[in-house]
Amino acid sequence: MASTSVKRLEGKVALITGAASGIGEATARLFSEHGAKVVIADIQDDLGQKVANDLGSSSAIFVHCDVTIESDVKNAVDTAVSKFGRLDIMHNNAGVAGEPKRSILESTQSDFENVIKVNLVGYFLGTKHAARVMIPNRSGCVIMTASVAGVVAASGPHAYTSSKFGIVGLTKNTAVELGSYGIRVNSISPYLVDTPLARDLVGNTDSAFENAYTYLNGKILTKEDIAEAALYLASDEAMYVSGHNLVVDGGFSIANQQINYFAQSN
Repeated sequence: MASTSVKRLEGKVALITGAASGIGEATARLFSEHGAKVVIADIQDDLGQKVANDLGSSSAIFVHCDVTIESDVKNAVDTAVSKFGRLDIMHNNAGVAGEPKRSILESTQSDFENVIKVNLVGYFLGTKHAARVMIPNRSGCVIMTASVAGVVAASGPHAYTSSKFGIVGLTKNTAVELGSYGIRVNSISPYLVDTPLARDLVGNTDSAFENAYTYLNGKILTKEDIAEAALYLASDEAMYVSGHNLVVDGGFSIANQQINYFAQSN
């Protein structure tokens, strides 16, 4: 546990969507460790309630929330305020991978629309309703989970990639508007993280993940690493960071994957 002297979110209230598992769960646990009151928002009721129970009723609460339904998102934000008195941090994190189709000819309109609805419209709704309660306080922080697929093309299916590029755009646009109210908006773009969503994209085998990590001497990116990035953006240490897309990819997005002068066998 973080000692009292280093609790970086003491007194803050955070709402995290998709917090029942994966990156969201890791972030909820880390935020709580650092003194934040946490609202676990998810459609996975049993898993979400377990996370809330683990953190304790005085520190966390679970609320059922389908991010594609505006009334659910509104209710989650209102619950955070009614339970803990305020909302300081909104982490739009819920997401889906969609069908792992490589060809646009095989991709379906229904899948494309569903991915956009969850991954992008859901983030729009989360930001909108967080802003509704943050603007009167003239402070707050919004974090969005984007992806390296929103930085480098051909890193994922068309629907998933489009949604993640959209999240980066939404981040920058809302950062400009909400900055005048003292609200910071940033996104995090992780490389491949071993979560159920990522395994839907690359295949549910350990070797698929091991072969993907060719940077930083093969270090594997974990959901806890992304939680640490979110902690930084949520903390006062990042008080002048806004409109930024924090890429956490070990250098993947800056290298030419086809021509790498520095590539060598070790």
